[in-house]
Amino acid sequence: MTTTTTAPVTAPGGVRPGSRADRLTKPRARDLVTDAAIEAGVCIRPVLLRAIDTATGETTVIETRCGSTRAAVCPSCADRARRIRAQQCREGWHLEEEPDLMPHPPTPEQRDLVAERAEVTSRLDAAQVAASACGADPEAAGPDDDHEDQGDDGGDELGDELDELAATVTDLDARLAATGARGAVVPPTPRRKRSTRRRDDIPDLPRRTPVPTTLGRTFADRKSGRVFRPSMFVTLTLPSYGRVGDDSTPLDPGRYDYARAARDAVHFGKLVDRWVQNLRRVAGYDVQYFAAVEPQKRGAPHIHFAIRGTLPRAVVKELTAATYASVWWPSTETVVYAEGRLPEWDDDLGEYVDPDTRRPLLAWDDAIDALDADDTAEPLHTVRFGTQVDVKGVLAGSPDAERAIGYLVKYLVKDLGDDLGPDQDADDQGEDHDGHRAGRNRADDKARQARHADHIAHLVEALRHEPCSPRCANWLRYGIQPKNARPGLRPGCCRSKAHKPSHLGYGGRRVLASRKWTAKDLRDHRHDRRDHVRAVLAAAGITPDDDSATTASDDGPPRRVWEMARPTDPDVKPRHHRLLIAIADAHTRRAQYRAAARDHAGTPVAPNDSADASTAPAA
Repeated sequence: MTTTTTAPVTAPGGVRPGSRADRLTKPRARDLVTDAAIEAGVCIRPVLLRAIDTATGETTVIETRCGSTRAAVCPSCADRARRIRAQQCREGWHLEEEPDLMPHPPTPEQRDLVAERAEVTSRLDAAQVAASACGADPEAAGPDDDHEDQGDDGGDELGDELDELAATVTDLDARLAATGARGAVVPPTPRRKRSTRRRDDIPDLPRRTPVPTTLGRTFADRKSGRVFRPSMFVTLTLPSYGRVGDDSTPLDPGRYDYARAARDAVHFGKLVDRWVQNLRRVAGYDVQYFAAVEPQKRGAPHIHFAIRGTLPRAVVKELTAATYASVWWPSTETVVYAEGRLPEWDDDLGEYVDPDTRRPLLAWDDAIDALDADDTAEPLHTVRFGTQVDVKGVLAGSPDAERAIGYLVKYLVKDLGDDLGPDQDADDQGEDHDGHRAGRNRADDKARQARHADHIAHLVEALRHEPCSPRCANWLRYGIQPKNARPGLRPGCCRSKAHKPSHLGYGGRRVLASRKWTAKDLRDHRHDRRDHVRAVLAAAGITPDDDSATTASDDGPPRRVWEMARPTDPDVKPRHHRLLIAIADAHTRRAQYRAAARDHAGTPVAPNDSADASTAPAA
């Protein structure tokens, strides 16, 4: 008798249908709801607010967007923020006229307040001089000071006068600000500055006579007579720290200069500021820019500039090579306090002291003063750009302009420490019939991810004890009191975002827009998009809900008061239930917008506009 065996039925991946492994590979229903919400542009982590009607007592739970700019947190909000940034870049890059940013003339009320402020300032200054002549401390004078024990009635009256004048100055400043005046009447104490004399090994940059414009040069075609106003797209990177492979991870981690890479990333913002200063000196006009700091696969930050106006490529490369930023901070070569023996906070002195001698550490200002007094001192670090400088000319309305904008904001939804993944061609995304190539690609990708994670861990460790600012707790490790020190600081545990793996040393803003790029900020751009959608809907007879209940009443308390709601509150529906309702609402509003734009407004429907149609109310 012959016995035959039947091979078990398996799924394409070698998994038996119905097995636990097969069930785990199937998507969960809740995940499908989340994916559908992301596809519809619905926020997946909304903030819950409870609106209470003060007239009727009715409460309504309202969801607002979380506003995250990171796709790992909320892809919908991050994509929305990315598109708004792209719109901001697009509107200001190729302006034909100067943005209207001239301040309005002062009002009679503002003139009167400034005159009164001048008189009170003069009286306050005279009173302070008199207090100093009497030996009193003008800063210590106050209503609670007890001068009776000293028997000094004159000092008592002088202190009261100083307090009264100081209160008057504060009141006048508040009234002046209420009229719409920007900034403070008396600016704060100027910050410390060091000599800006250039290094001897750096060539001097050419300078042009500045012209009061932000538009740059124009060029005319002799044949057609057409006038062009080109702009630039510039990419700047940091120098190399060691050889890297095709996946941008070090070939030899032991020879990779992680310390220099960490320090360059910490001070990258200073280098960018200095480059912009040099650019304006060389260009001869008030250069306006929109820049985005993005991650490279090797973990270093680099920056893309959309610049209004143009310069020769050779000039841009020359000024980049001649740009540097010196960091005049105390030396960190000697470690004074290591783990196990750290400075301690003294409550009586209000500063950190040596654990053995109980002597205060060197104050930050004293350390900088000693550095300024030393003519032979060298900067702690000098950061410069690498030799790779990419400069492209861009014309308004060209396909190159749209591609550059898309590339500029491409990685704004990612953190600097994120794994950007390998560059793969379209044919590498497929799979052979037997699955061998797909398995090999998965294995290679896992190996690459492991190398990238190890590389990032090395960078984070190099950043652990690197001071990121004058207030950084790491200065305690080198025997220096951090600026504005407070209890609880510990070297290696600085909470600044520069030390976080998601930032990899760079603690500045990811988007840098010059003041005269446009006459709008992000809030203005959001209002523009919302008003456009509402205008299209209004043309089709769809009007927004009445917002009168949300505004304050002139004669009484506000119609609505707001408070935070919690997901566990009885009147709050489960999260996925709320997501389903939001998805249906988003689909309804998008359909209304498309129909209104097509049939009534005659407005072409762009993908960006349709994606923002969820801001408009449903009928």
